[in-house]
Amino acid sequence: MYEWFKFFHLAAGLVWLGGMALLVFALRPVAIKRLTPPERLPLMAAVLSRFFAMVWVSIAVLLATGLWMLSGADMKLAPKGWHAMSGIGFLMCLIFAHIWFSPFRRLKAAIKAADWPRAGVAMASLHPWVLVNFTLGWLAVAAVIVWR
Repeated sequence: MYEWFKFFHLAAGLVWLGGMALLVFALRPVAIKRLTPPERLPLMAAVLSRFFAMVWVSIAVLLATGLWMLSGADMKLAPKGWHAMSGIGFLMCLIFAHIWFSPFRRLKAAIKAADWPRAGVAMASLHPWVLVNFTLGWLAVAAVIVWR
């Protein structure tokens, strides 16, 4: 049973990290280079809407499976990497909630009003948070693998 929880935990993390990689390193640079703001911003908001729905599911799976796996462990004896991964993971969830409820909400409102400068500012303010979460995600992976 533990192996299945671990599989779903890893799958959810891969969805979240892989999606951020695709957005940051593939879609965003091409969209900026090839599309004008009235084309690019609604596209990015639509893609983010779909991706963020996947992230909410991933967070639910990560928290449920992570807490289940940790519940069977004596945390005093658990590897330090488990503690680091847990803390980093909770921080990532908080950052994502900020992204969802602040810059992403402003982005959608600005697009609805066709206020492209305001939408551009909202999108630009979202990007650094995604980079922080992307970095934290890989730090969590490294911590659990390396830090025994």
